[in-house]
Amino acid sequence: MSKEKIGKIVRVSGPVVEAEGLIGVQMYEVCMVGEERLIGEVNRVEGDRATIQVYEETSGLKPGEPVIATGMPLSAELGPGLIGQIFDGIQRPLPRIKEATGDFIRRGAIAEALPRDKKWHFTPLVKEGEYVVQGQIIGNVPEKKLVTIRILAPIGVSGRIVEIMPEGDYLVTDTVARIEVRRGVIHDVKLMSKWPVRQPRPVLRKLESSVPLVTGQRIIDTFFPVAMGGTAAIPGGFGTGKTVMLHQLAKYASADIIVYVGCGERGNEMTEVLEDFPKLEDPRTGEPLMNRTVLIANTSNMPVAAREASIYTGITIAEYFRDQGYHVALMADSTSRWAEALREISGRLEEMPGEEGFPAYLGSRLAEFYERAGRVITLGSTEDNPRYGSVTICGAVSPPGGDFSEPVTTNTLRVVKVFWALNKDLASRRHFPAIHWLQSYSLYLENLEDWFKREVSSEFSELRKEAMFLLQREEELKEIVQLVGPDALPESERVILEAARMIREDYLQQSALHPVDTFCDPKKSYLMLKTIITFYHMMRDSVAKGVSISNVLNLPVRDEIARMKSYQMIRSRSMSTRLLRKSKKHSKTLL
Repeated sequence: MSKEKIGKIVRVSGPVVEAEGLIGVQMYEVCMVGEERLIGEVNRVEGDRATIQVYEETSGLKPGEPVIATGMPLSAELGPGLIGQIFDGIQRPLPRIKEATGDFIRRGAIAEALPRDKKWHFTPLVKEGEYVVQGQIIGNVPEKKLVTIRILAPIGVSGRIVEIMPEGDYLVTDTVARIEVRRGVIHDVKLMSKWPVRQPRPVLRKLESSVPLVTGQRIIDTFFPVAMGGTAAIPGGFGTGKTVMLHQLAKYASADIIVYVGCGERGNEMTEVLEDFPKLEDPRTGEPLMNRTVLIANTSNMPVAAREASIYTGITIAEYFRDQGYHVALMADSTSRWAEALREISGRLEEMPGEEGFPAYLGSRLAEFYERAGRVITLGSTEDNPRYGSVTICGAVSPPGGDFSEPVTTNTLRVVKVFWALNKDLASRRHFPAIHWLQSYSLYLENLEDWFKREVSSEFSELRKEAMFLLQREEELKEIVQLVGPDALPESERVILEAARMIREDYLQQSALHPVDTFCDPKKSYLMLKTIITFYHMMRDSVAKGVSISNVLNLPVRDEIARMKSYQMIRSRSMSTRLLRKSKKHSKTLL
């Protein structure tokens, strides 16, 4: 670490502080501001004068108080102790700060992100004299039953192991290996490392993903899937279910690690997350969900500058687990509140405003964040024995009044490949998830086609296309129905309306509160959709042969199809087969 530089405050404007006397200070360098040593970050330099955004409340600061530049950028501590932890936007552990200061966090409170007093069991995987490259695994530390922390050779450090500690218990600050980078230059490897949050961690190679992130939400997995290592946006107005949708993804997505970033959301929503997650059971393993989750909470009543840093802290933690070979899903709720923090700080810096007052660099900042997603071959692996990892980013957007043409939404849609459009009318009709099937899209469908054919069914793609055709045709027929009523339509078109209604209500609607329906396996989704489409074919054929549509609609099997979603997967196969047989029997009876 470079020598500390000391200056003094000359101006205070909200979270923005100007200080002079900081010769040689760098952009994004961390500073300790005022007598209480509030944490801040340099975001403008003019000669010996620096502008600092302070991550805490600045009331009471006055000109003349000291400012100390640390010589280090804002960095995340990475190592054992991250899993199950709750951090604020700059990675201060909230439970430990609460123990020290009480329910209300005292300004200037400091606590190390990783516990310094806890020992972890280290098992070496290399020997003295062995040559290691950057990113190579040199040892393991079991943290939870589901997660093993892999101690990696630091990025930029390759060389010969001159000393490796024996298996045993160590603190995160203890040296467990020493690498000779070049003659006479030794690098100490500890269980803990640090990484600047605004700098992406390098990888060996980025890959195109051909595996979906299974979410358990039928409308997503069927029509608008996101690839593992992909990017998705969930824009929607107030009350359309963005936060609940992110909660569902965090609970049930097929990722090894979940990083949930609450940046600028209401405190009661974040409280619900903090209270619920420790009680939730991981549906895949039966372990507590917190045993593979990291939470970052920066609510709307917390300092606005720390909100801007929170998503960088979250993505850095996600990249750390990706580099170890894990598949990570990051939920950001919401990037609109993050963009509002950018706007406020930009205004106080007197920068030229862009559209709707947002800074001109809003689009590039959003792109920098989302482009850190991806499925990769990590550093330290070889082409013969690759280590794969991925970071999938799902970001909620809260456009004012549900206006998708506002700057945050439009700039987000330029960089993400999946768009889950939440619709206010659907939410008002209590249709959840309120994702509109005609406004949303996914650019990963073609890449994931082979996976669905191989893992679900060879006919799943055709069923999906036919279901989407029915929903599109229903939208076209609605205009005629509003003019002349449904009874004026030919019976063949009334069949389409009924089939589309079954898809909407019996398939796409899904209850987050139902013990069974909250998660739906893709194979169960396929069986449900196949049953509905097969019933539609029988309705169409029966009506074509002269059977009245009203007789078809009175069949008792329709009610049983509507109850399919509440059946467990084990019963779904037999239930689907039984309903198909019953539908065929009713069809023959009508004819």
